[in-house]
Amino acid sequence: MENDLIAKTERGLSREEIRQALSASLEGRSVKRALILPPDFTRFHSGAGFITNVYYHALAERGAEVDILPALGTHEPMTDGQLDAMFGDIPRERFFVHDWRHDVVKLGEIPADYVAEITGGLWTEPVGVEVNRRVLDERYDLIISPGQVVPHEVIGMSNHAKNLFVGVGGSEIINKSHMIGAVYGMERMMGRDHTPVRKLFDYGMEHFLKDRPILFVLTVTTAPGGEIRTHGLFLGEGRECLTRAVKLAQEKNIDFVPRGLRKCVVYLDPSEFRSTWLGNKAVYRTRMAMADGGELIILAPGVEKFGEDAACDRLIRKYGYRGRLHTLEEFRKPENADLRENMGAAAHLIHGSSDGRFSVTYAVKKLSRAEIEAVGYQSADYGVMAAKYDTQSLAYGYNTVDGEEIYYIPNPALGLWIDRERFEA
Repeated sequence: MENDLIAKTERGLSREEIRQALSASLEGRSVKRALILPPDFTRFHSGAGFITNVYYHALAERGAEVDILPALGTHEPMTDGQLDAMFGDIPRERFFVHDWRHDVVKLGEIPADYVAEITGGLWTEPVGVEVNRRVLDERYDLIISPGQVVPHEVIGMSNHAKNLFVGVGGSEIINKSHMIGAVYGMERMMGRDHTPVRKLFDYGMEHFLKDRPILFVLTVTTAPGGEIRTHGLFLGEGRECLTRAVKLAQEKNIDFVPRGLRKCVVYLDPSEFRSTWLGNKAVYRTRMAMADGGELIILAPGVEKFGEDAACDRLIRKYGYRGRLHTLEEFRKPENADLRENMGAAAHLIHGSSDGRFSVTYAVKKLSRAEIEAVGYQSADYGVMAAKYDTQSLAYGYNTVDGEEIYYIPNPALGLWIDRERFEA
């Protein structure tokens, strides 16, 4: 079953159009128990909260029992407030929390020779494949995986099988896939479909999950002014729905700037970004647009820590965002077993650095200047920066502030920015 719904205008699909498409996807199905795997609050603008709510009520009205397992990956569990804001009136007892370190089952391994082939020899170890045990529970006769396809620093374009192998996956495949992406290079992957990491997940779907009743419900969205606009809805049980969604996301979510940005200001919504682990999307998604010697200023009023959990926070504080080569050097030292055992954190350190090509300045309220500078960033007073770069008066894109041209991005999670001159060269 493959079905597409593409908006005819920039306003996007209406909720009623989406509701009808979701209802049609259930026709002819006899469902007694369903599992929905929506993204968490960090993907609020995916529209997956509304989709999950529609499916929950439609299935419950048919007499099905519905469980919901947000695809947290390594993120912290959603709060009650986030659950209410994203998923509406679904009863709280229907939600379960994914534990990526413990609550998983190993399905098998992606062999080393295949990994070496798709990475050009940059990674030569096998990759164990793990997913949350609920995905394998035969009592579920329908598994729905909704989420947004958008440029992504680890895999190229997010979602589809990534929602399973990272969103509700285990430590080995999360850590190794992130490290493989970091070693291979973000610039070689962001905005593209058939990357080495995507091929890992495609292999996992084909060899380990092809017999599970998984329905993918993929969105392509933008959110100008915070309003979610769903430009496309792609439903299917195979890979083809992803292929088609990627094409639309490349059109809607990649912004080419005519020249490298000398100064870029990015705002991180405090309800969404409370750590640099998440907030560094400001670095990932703009690095291909930044000019050499440019300055990236991140206004982050909600950032209060570095890692999403205590272990990752300690590693970031210990090793810092000091560049790809430095991190790989530390990774290989025999005494740094803590870093090797947390490859996802090592990859994050690589992703979060500009490699000295441009400066990164964090303006925060809840971390000290010393803490920010200790991990390798520049620090600025949030009050001063917020007064100078007033997010209420800045427009998305080019602005002039005190006679200086800046480029303003209100939410880095929804796109990818690329310097056209550098890209074409």
